[in-house]
Amino acid sequence: MNILQINSSARSQGSESTRLADRIVARLTERNPGARLTRRDLAVDPQPVLDEAALQALFSPADQRTPAQVARVAIDDRAIAQVQAADVIVLGVPMYNLTIPAQLKHWIDAIARAGVTFRYTESGPRGLLTGKTVYVALSRGGRYRDTEMDTQVPYLKTVLGFLGMTDVHFVYVEGVAMGPDSVAAAREDAERQLVALVD
Repeated sequence: MNILQINSSARSQGSESTRLADRIVARLTERNPGARLTRRDLAVDPQPVLDEAALQALFSPADQRTPAQVARVAIDDRAIAQVQAADVIVLGVPMYNLTIPAQLKHWIDAIARAGVTFRYTESGPRGLLTGKTVYVALSRGGRYRDTEMDTQVPYLKTVLGFLGMTDVHFVYVEGVAMGPDSVAAAREDAERQLVALVD
């Protein structure tokens, strides 16, 4: 089993979403002792924004790219290769202003490439990143699960499904900005969710 862990918190230390993602990975490796882990922290190793220069590089024929364009495309190619090689993907996703972090959006923009990770057909788009299991560790300061204010889950289900990843599971640690007792209760609840899910 190849596991790819992507942490998207802006904090490299003290992040509840990273803590929960680490717990998911630990549980998976306990069940699969030979598993190999690739871990990327987008706070330390951020994915560049998809700007005009990046688009020009991506849409230029490979043999006509400048050295700077070759280097820029290679960054996205690396992200795509990591996803393609993974059997299991674990995403650490905090809630920032009711949505996903910009760091994660940049990563999604990098791995969503027409003709590589999805393609358009006469019957609509078809995801090419199939046969993978995704675990999403969601941390929130408040409690938004199963409410209209939870924009993360619908978006992530949609975009991951668009890319062919339909086996997606969410684990929640919520209320972490509501005091120490709430944090402790949230962690205990997340652990129960994790045990039920992975076992």
